[in-house]
Amino acid sequence: MSINDKKKNDTLQADACTACQSTAEMITKARKDEVVLNFDRAAAMKACPIGADSACCKHCFMGPCRLNAKDPYGKVGVCGATIDTIQARNFARTVAGGSAAHTDHGMAMLDLFKEVVNERIADYRIKDPIKLKEVADSIGIDTTDKTVKQIAIDLYRELERTYVQVEGEIPFAKRVPEKTLEQWRKLKIVPRGAMREIMEMMHRTTMGVDQHYENITRQASRTALSDGWGGSMVSTEISDILFGTPAPVEAGVNMGVLKEDQVNIIIHGHEPNLFESMLASVNSPVMVEAAKEAGAKGINLVGMCCSGAEMMSRHGIPHAGNFSSTEAILVTGAVDAMAVDIQCIKQGLAAVAECYDTPLITTNPRCHIEGATHIEFNEHEPKECADEIVIKSISRFRGRTHPVQIPKQVNQGVQGFSHEYINYMLGGSFRGGYTPLNDNIINGRIRGVAGVVGCTNPRSRQDDGHITLVKELIRNDVLVLLTGCAQVALAKAGFAAPEAAVFAGDGLQEVCETVGMPPVLGLGSCVDNSRILIAASEMVREGGLGESLADLPVAGAAPEWMSEKAVAIGQYFVASGVFTVFGTTFPITEGTRFHELLFDGLEKQGLGKWGFSKDPYEMARMMIAHIDKKRKALGIDKARERVLVGMDERREL
Repeated sequence: MSINDKKKNDTLQADACTACQSTAEMITKARKDEVVLNFDRAAAMKACPIGADSACCKHCFMGPCRLNAKDPYGKVGVCGATIDTIQARNFARTVAGGSAAHTDHGMAMLDLFKEVVNERIADYRIKDPIKLKEVADSIGIDTTDKTVKQIAIDLYRELERTYVQVEGEIPFAKRVPEKTLEQWRKLKIVPRGAMREIMEMMHRTTMGVDQHYENITRQASRTALSDGWGGSMVSTEISDILFGTPAPVEAGVNMGVLKEDQVNIIIHGHEPNLFESMLASVNSPVMVEAAKEAGAKGINLVGMCCSGAEMMSRHGIPHAGNFSSTEAILVTGAVDAMAVDIQCIKQGLAAVAECYDTPLITTNPRCHIEGATHIEFNEHEPKECADEIVIKSISRFRGRTHPVQIPKQVNQGVQGFSHEYINYMLGGSFRGGYTPLNDNIINGRIRGVAGVVGCTNPRSRQDDGHITLVKELIRNDVLVLLTGCAQVALAKAGFAAPEAAVFAGDGLQEVCETVGMPPVLGLGSCVDNSRILIAASEMVREGGLGESLADLPVAGAAPEWMSEKAVAIGQYFVASGVFTVFGTTFPITEGTRFHELLFDGLEKQGLGKWGFSKDPYEMARMMIAHIDKKRKALGIDKARERVLVGMDERREL
């Protein structure tokens, strides 16, 4: 094979790995540089088929016990555990792991909030006092004649119960539509406190404790709800209060946001406080002057993954790519430092960074990586860590030795759609509300609403599942809400621009053009899925679309998921009443009682249900069929005739 043929073959292989042209270019370059990325590691690592079917139990050391998914009831584990018990335990522990990640993140944000309120941190302050009051009001805190500090102290004390309470209901249960909450109470799945639910879930899935798949699943729902309506929601709301509630802002997405003549710093992770402090450091005159003395035109701060999605939504900070691209971007040779905090951080980053002499810097005590430099981030003195990261990146720029190859792709789009802005966008300052959304669902211009969320996974073609699914949904007049890596995938594909409304069906296109919005709305990071819960609850409260979340013509999907957090998110949406479809893989054995419970039985209990398909077209078909089923149940399955409203009727309205 000639060199040119080999290059062509490598490019084809790269295109098979990803729908992102920038990432494909870097995969090809990495192979030429003899650098191994996660895509090649995935190809070389065959997934365990027994583990993939959740037919393996490792909960004690009499095993591991491997059951045959083709004959699921042919044998049991050493302790006598059936395939249903084994699957339920595995699933529930995955939910517990994902919920713990979001809960710990949320608790860290609440601890930061406490320190700011008590004036023990000078670098941060409450930027959105209006949101502070709204959140306090929503959970029954009396804010009459109170100062901002008094409200903040009361809010901290109330939200702390989200984590440490052992009896009662978590504070944000007050936001749940009454009929939904009534069903949770009937099923005994209203979360008490996140720590208790996660602890109990881990205990009950220990060998010899809970051995009935239905009972285990009930606690899995309770644990997941403590995440969605607890840890994640606290994180979102506190981040908004401290750093500002997102509103639409234009931002560039893709690897082309890197600049060869500037010091490029990438922040990758999930907690916004490091990134907020970096924003201050890179804009300080001292650091800017130091960069210019090193020969750079300036300092270019860029985000990746979820903290990047938050900063893109709040400040319009450019975003370089999602989870599967975090190693590939180092191959550009243009990254002068990558600083990370927690979650979705590949250990392989250290080896790739070393190949290109890029400092990989860990900053959080919960996340150290062998081979990386650790610079501890302390919220009380955030400037110390942030400045040191900038100094290291300037030094690397000055001594760059590797050729720089930056993909040219940059996609501009509108980001930063919060519940608060959607409320304003639909009704304006004086008549804000969800009435226009509900009315357009009822009259059929909008068929329904879908949340498309989650990770990317090298077991499937990067971004392709997200893009294909969303194109099918909007073509069928389904408004799409995005978070996390899914949001970045669609932004790279150009769907975050209002002009993308041309790809929507006639009804959705008309609404988008009237409002001036894209057919997909980016809401932020993976903890910001709580914004979708809030929006769905508001749709119920607005009226006309049923009395519970399970009545709504909505559906959710994670086409390329890979993380425990995604399963926790999926289960809290299912437990809230939403049909949720996963792609790529699903840890379950078909033809079992546990499979029937997740994919049908939970819906019979008045909740949502799970779905699975590797084909994004089939995922879209399943979601649209569910939305149509809900429309029929509501009696809105036939589009209403348009009525021209005259001046008399307008005055009456």
